Amino acid sequence: METETLAMAQEIDFSLIALFMRATLTVQLVMLMLIVASFWSWAIIVQKHIDYRRARTHAGIFDRAFWSGEPLDQLYDRIGPEADNAPERIFSAGMLEWRRSHKQDGALIAGAQSRIDRSMDVAIAKEAEEMNRGLPLLATVGSTAPFIGLFGTVWGIKHAFEEIAVHQSTNLAVVAPGIAEALLATGLGLLAAIPAVVFYNKLSSDSERIVGSYDAFADEFSTILSRQLDS
Repeated sequence: METETLAMAQEIDFSLIALFMRATLTVQLVMLMLIVASFWSWAIIVQKHIDYRRARTHAGIFDRAFWSGEPLDQLYDRIGPEADNAPERIFSAGMLEWRRSHKQDGALIAGAQSRIDRSMDVAIAKEAEEMNRGLPLLATVGSTAPFIGLFGTVWGIKHAFEEIAVHQSTNLAVVAPGIAEALLATGLGLLAAIPAVVFYNKLSSDSERIVGSYDAFADEFSTILSRQLDS
C-alpha cells in the first residue's frame, strides 16, 4: 500500500506552474497579487537607484560650479529660473527671492533673509517629496506581503483538509499537493517582502543623505547671502 501511495505521489507535478493551476481561485488571486507586488517593488528599487545616482551626479557638478568662483548672478543667469535638476532648483529659488527682495533703487526689502530661507526650504521639501516617492509602497509591501501569503497558506490548508474529508484518506497523494500549494503562497509572500524591506531601509538612508546635502548647501548659500545683506 505504501509503495502504491509513493508511486502516486511521484506522479504528481510539483512545478510552480502546476501548483498554481491546481490551487483554488482564492489562493491563485493571492499568488498573483504577491507576484505583481514583487515586480512593482523591483521596478521602484531599480528606478530609485537610477534617480539617486543621477541626483548625486548633478549635486557634484553643481557643487563644482557653485564654488568655482563664478559670480552668483552670472551662475543664476546661466541656469535660469527653470533649472533642470534639484541643486540648481534650490539655488534658483534662493536667487529668485534675492532679486525680488531688491527695490528699484537697489535697497533691500525688510525680511529678505527669512524669505530667501523659506523659498529654499520649500524647494528642498519638494525635492524630498520626489526623492521619497515610491518608498511608502516598498514599506507597505514589506509589512503586508508575509501576512497576505499567510492568508493564502491558511486558505490552502483549509482546502487540503476538505480534500481529505472528501476522499476519506490521509495518504501522501491526497495531502501533499494541497500542502505544497498552500506553502507556495507563503514563499511568494516572503519573496516579495524581504527585498522590499531591505531596499526600503537602504533607499530611505540614501534619500536622507541626499536631502541632507541639499540642506547643507542651503545653509551655506544662506550664509553667503547673509554676509552680503549685512554689508
